[in-house]
Amino acid sequence: MYFAVKTLFDSKTNNATYVVWDTQSKNCLIIDSLLNLDLAAGKIFTEAADNLISFITENGLNAQWILETHIHADHLSAASYLKQKLGGRIGVSAGVLEVQRHFKTFYGLGNEFSSDGSQFDHLFADGEMFSVGNLEVKVMHTPGHTPSCATYVIDENAFTGDTFFMPDSGTARCDFPGGSPKELYKSLRKILALPPETRQFINHDYGCGGSRDFCWETSVAEQYRSNVHMNGKTTEDQFISMRRERDSTLAVPRLILPAIQVNIRAGNLPAADQNGKHYLRIPINSL
Repeated sequence: MYFAVKTLFDSKTNNATYVVWDTQSKNCLIIDSLLNLDLAAGKIFTEAADNLISFITENGLNAQWILETHIHADHLSAASYLKQKLGGRIGVSAGVLEVQRHFKTFYGLGNEFSSDGSQFDHLFADGEMFSVGNLEVKVMHTPGHTPSCATYVIDENAFTGDTFFMPDSGTARCDFPGGSPKELYKSLRKILALPPETRQFINHDYGCGGSRDFCWETSVAEQYRSNVHMNGKTTEDQFISMRRERDSTLAVPRLILPAIQVNIRAGNLPAADQNGKHYLRIPINSL
């Protein structure tokens, strides 16, 4: 068994970043990295990414891939920063194209933004496989939360992004552009069809409303048995009805407007203005 994993959890964004490596070759991949943002001050800083870099260098690991499970709406990706510091290739599901097309119009980006996925090094097809040392990685498209969602399956380990949460917290919302509870139901079924002993690593945890400590690992068997939104007995109609009712009550994520326009660029800021400063767009509804 060559698989090893390290979780770096950020309590400010509730984001879990994973470093996965082959213990023999020391080749590794990074899943769902984090760039810190002080929105009120308009300041980006790299504390979380630098901590990740320190772990990788101190353990003699070689970063081959920097992966996104989807285009995040609640934090900024550090993918491009990590590539500059560590090398490796940035990968995301080919579903990113739909997300880019929508938000190019939403932000009014015009010709300065290409919605062809070229900001990323590789767009994964559903079912595509690749190797990291002795580890075989299978990419499984799992849309519904967003069109860009993918699950990375490595032996009996699945990194499922924002599809499932921990069993006591349910599943991800589906009311973002391109989201669909029907599609998410199909995706969750695909995950539940994995072997029951499969370890499942999730992208976010909120401590079930403060009732327990943060955690980010469960299993397919546990989800099948006891997920409060989607278990082995949940029908499609039940799930769609629950998800639509619940989503109608949820607030917009605090960082959604800055996060998405950075993340569709693989973690890069828009090009600097003539004064050398970078600017993010905030669309405002007219009165």
